[in-house]
Amino acid sequence: MKNSDLLHETYSALSANKARSGLTMLGIIIGIASVIAMTAIGQGAQNSVSASIQSIGANLVMIMPGATRSFGGPSGGRGGAQSLTVADADAIASQVSNVAGVVREVSSRAQVVATGTNTNTSIVGTEASYLSVRNVAIDEGSFITSQNVTSGEKVAVLGPTARDDLFGVGATGVVGQTIRISGAEYTVIGITVDKGGSGFSNADDIIYIPYTTAQRYLSGNKYLSEIDAQATSSDASTQVQNDITDLLLSRHNISDPTKADFNVLNEASIIATASSVTGTFTTLLAAVAGISLVVGGIGIMNMMLTTVTERTREIGLRKAIGAKRKDINKQFLSEAVALTFIGGVIGVILGWLISFGVSYLGILQASVSVSSIILAFCVSAGIGIIFGYYPARRAAQLNPIDALRYE
Repeated sequence: MKNSDLLHETYSALSANKARSGLTMLGIIIGIASVIAMTAIGQGAQNSVSASIQSIGANLVMIMPGATRSFGGPSGGRGGAQSLTVADADAIASQVSNVAGVVREVSSRAQVVATGTNTNTSIVGTEASYLSVRNVAIDEGSFITSQNVTSGEKVAVLGPTARDDLFGVGATGVVGQTIRISGAEYTVIGITVDKGGSGFSNADDIIYIPYTTAQRYLSGNKYLSEIDAQATSSDASTQVQNDITDLLLSRHNISDPTKADFNVLNEASIIATASSVTGTFTTLLAAVAGISLVVGGIGIMNMMLTTVTERTREIGLRKAIGAKRKDINKQFLSEAVALTFIGGVIGVILGWLISFGVSYLGILQASVSVSSIILAFCVSAGIGIIFGYYPARRAAQLNPIDALRYE
């Protein structure tokens, strides 16, 4: 049988009962669309998490005071100890190689009052290098300078959300005005660029002041809440992390690393862990959606078996005039593959439209990859072959005499 004849017979067989063919393809369409959409949404979530982590700074290594450990487990949570000092930060800046910048931080929450308004927000005591290390930009005015830090001046830089809460949404002319943080007056010297965020992770709901001022008026001690070090490259992040750990263990006279009174976190490791988690969920979602593909394949097998029964006399007649087993096998197998291929194409288009809709509505930036589309086509073709083989083989093995006698 020529390929052109095979295509013509396949088209005639499928178009003879359009409703049944369409309903049979529906399972494949839903399955492929679900896999494409779930994979795209999962990939979008993974990209979103990675972008969110990277937005806090490139190649960042974060050092935070950690709980001292005792027999039986930790005695407190991360950040529960006061163990990091300005001298530790100075040592990291001067003694650890491949460090592009170091930031000293003193963080807390406080009640902030402006004229007629107030809010409870995050106060971050920091220094000039915070801009480059933590990927923050100034929209209006200026950021904290080394002179502000040295003098312990009462100046503040507001995040966009903090500005909106204190002076009104999109307020102008805020630079130069005064606010009260825990009862003390501060002069606003700048507004940062909107980074986006919500809830406790809102990078815009922050007020920055010199860390020396925060130590004197907010924390009341010499300790730091966090030290951030920026590695010169992503490849150097792990080396920087290990060197900082060794340096601080030596400075704090700790011989057993399990008893360290600090924690060193590598941004690259955090991204890898988050990507692994979201990747697992993406695989799980795709696997659940893939169950419908199996159901669709069973539907195709059921239809092809019914078709074989209905066309028994036709099969007998073809064999009687010289059709070989492989010709009958190819005919019915091509019909099954055609059903799944057409259903796969429609499913890919539908899955892409769903992903586009999710992104367009701003729910999540779904990302459809070429690999998922190729995989969808391969899976649909595979289902056609797997679930179409048995009906095709059954048709090919029919005895022509018995088939001609079939009523």
